[in-house]
Amino acid sequence: MSNTATHNLSRETSDVVSEKIQQILASVGSQKVDESDEIETVEYNWHQPHCFNSNQLKKLDNFTEKVAQSCAKKFAQLYNSDFNVTITSTTQHFADEFVAPNNAQSGYYLTLGTENQAFGLVGIPSQTAIIWATQLLGDTNSAENSDRDLSQLEESLLLDIACGVIKAFSDSCENYDLHPGSEIVRSQMPIELDGTEELCKITFSVEKTDSGKPSEAYFLVLCDKVKPVIGQDVQAGEDFLSETVAKAMLGHVHKLPVSITARLASIVLTLEEIMSLNVDDVLLLDKKLNEPVELIIDGQTIFRGQPAESDGKYAVVIRELCSTK
Repeated sequence: MSNTATHNLSRETSDVVSEKIQQILASVGSQKVDESDEIETVEYNWHQPHCFNSNQLKKLDNFTEKVAQSCAKKFAQLYNSDFNVTITSTTQHFADEFVAPNNAQSGYYLTLGTENQAFGLVGIPSQTAIIWATQLLGDTNSAENSDRDLSQLEESLLLDIACGVIKAFSDSCENYDLHPGSEIVRSQMPIELDGTEELCKITFSVEKTDSGKPSEAYFLVLCDKVKPVIGQDVQAGEDFLSETVAKAMLGHVHKLPVSITARLASIVLTLEEIMSLNVDDVLLLDKKLNEPVELIIDGQTIFRGQPAESDGKYAVVIRELCSTK
């Protein structure tokens, strides 16, 4: 057989090569993916903000429970009767969910915030507004028609109730003295939002004891304004992460084993030529004898050097440090 890898193949050899190629392709196609090797992933909702870590979420749950207890006391004072208030959900949203034209909101709203800035509101659906106002008037059979407008008296009473709810929220905060807005607004958000703000929605259920008529409302507050209430991450923990842990990680990195490959040279052949190779064939590589050997780490040439021998083993004398850019 010729000593070059580029000799012409006979018809018989071509048939053998083709058969080998078919066997390789069949073998590759028949392999099954081991489902046990699949990586478990957690679905991440990109349409929902993730402002709070797990520790803050626990604190937020504790805070909302305080709000519920405080609201129950306020309703008891207003109605001179016992009430149960429970938190039904605490969720995070982008403001676009509430201000987009196709997400038009209905109901009654009263802003909350400091004296100089409103950064949240209490939202009261129309049916809830009717139940709250008519029950305060002594109507035990609240109107079921949620489409009607409140009377002037009912709206005035609803403002008092909403102010009491905001006062209950404020009483649960150690960092804020919250103030309600001056008037109830219907069917449109009374705070300006451009759609990208991150909001925390706290939905709560209110039920007069033994009435069997629960009603629902919610607080909607900027997440940035909620964080001071539940507390920021402990700074000492951040310092520990950035200093102690970082040093420990760096110490482990320094001891990690790294594989270095010494590449003498290379050659490009066709698949057909590779399949025809046999013992004693000679491959002509693409490097001259005086050219350096490449030392490769993770696919990148890091050093170049000259082949050598040491203690009966192959060795490389490093002559050049290569740029990794």
